[in-house]
Amino acid sequence: MGAGRSILIETDCPYLTPVPHRGKQNEPLYVRYVAEEVAALRGISPAELARVATENTCRLFGIEL
Repeated sequence: MGAGRSILIETDCPYLTPVPHRGKQNEPLYVRYVAEEVAALRGISPAELARVATENTCRLFGIEL
């Protein structure tokens, strides 16, 4: 399936905390779990998803790395 060119990863829903922190208030620290699940669903490594999401974020916000 591939990583896709238009994906970003974020956690802004305070009450949909990913497992293993379900039941606690969500926070940006937990975005890792969202990324790991998305990568698994797409059949790619978390590192590949992070690379693509970082490129997309930079492109969206005009950030040069």
